[in-house]
Amino acid sequence: MIMKDTNRKKPLGVAIAGLGFGETVHIPALKSNHGLEAISLWHPRSDRLVEASNKHSISSQKDWNALLNDPKVEGIILATPPEPRFKLAYEALDAGKHLLLEKPVALKAEEIKMLQRLAIQKRLSVAVDFEYRAVPLFMQAKRLISQGVIGDPWLIKLDWLMSSRSNPSRPWNWYSEAEKGGGVLGALGTHAFDMIHWLFGPTKSINALLSTSIKERIEPHSNVKKEVTSEDTVLAQLQIGGAETDFLIPAQITLSAVAREGRGCWIEVYGSKGTLVLGSKNQKDYVHGFGLSLTKAGEQAKAVIPDQDLAFKRTWTDGRVAPVARLQSWWAESIENGEPIIPGLTEGLSSQIVCDRIRESALTGQRYQFENY
Repeated sequence: MIMKDTNRKKPLGVAIAGLGFGETVHIPALKSNHGLEAISLWHPRSDRLVEASNKHSISSQKDWNALLNDPKVEGIILATPPEPRFKLAYEALDAGKHLLLEKPVALKAEEIKMLQRLAIQKRLSVAVDFEYRAVPLFMQAKRLISQGVIGDPWLIKLDWLMSSRSNPSRPWNWYSEAEKGGGVLGALGTHAFDMIHWLFGPTKSINALLSTSIKERIEPHSNVKKEVTSEDTVLAQLQIGGAETDFLIPAQITLSAVAREGRGCWIEVYGSKGTLVLGSKNQKDYVHGFGLSLTKAGEQAKAVIPDQDLAFKRTWTDGRVAPVARLQSWWAESIENGEPIIPGLTEGLSSQIVCDRIRESALTGQRYQFENY
């Protein structure tokens, strides 16, 4: 149980650590949430920190320990690159701060288990930014599947074909290094497997292949070619099953960051009573461009719009802001009510376990069978 905050009369003071996605998406999302207030920014580079602080009129703190010791900072959004995230998250929890974590939460499942234990001990709320769970069309697809509109799912196909890394001239950075959490598995796979688990149930078995198509990139500071050790393509075959049925649903997952003119993100669900297709060619936005269609047996495909209770009250030019704002609000409610948040560390752990086993399967060539998480 989380420590319930029954006496709160002012917004929760939030610091943002990391100024990529943290600045472009989390800051505008926070400004729309009455229960949260961005009161501080943190970044290891002073010039970047000062620039963002001046631009958004938010105080800044370069000293991480000083930030943790600031009583006005009650929660922290960690939007750093993956490698330092576990250490920063552990220190923040140890200092008594609620957390909203970008994904991957950590580089290995065992690290997430450590965060779980500490969060329970400290009675703190830890959200994971699986923001597709907050997108109206995804929520509508979940509702239709739960209502049995397509019957029993017989086949799941998820293609996420992006071109973000397809240019060989794109410079080498942390994304190119597996040891730092780079690669398409952490960037897209963590989301993809969470989607599958949320919509259908846990992974029961998996086998996979990993591939690195562009094997070298120029390191910008030295102007020297460096080896790319992270994967840019993942092919995975899963069996998905829930507690309510013995039937295992076959699922095929294809992820790529080097698909030139890639078709974007598409989920196809073929069931005993019909077919559901959710997808978008837009490679930069979670909301704008997505469509959902339902085809019942013997009928033509029909477009589906979200039920009114799922629709956003407001959207932004950057469609990513609205679902992140919704997830931030769930986090604030969790803290206020003292209830665990979904998606949280349990969901982050389930996704990371699949990512870890994919790497093992790709290395050994064997199918991996899952016990209960």
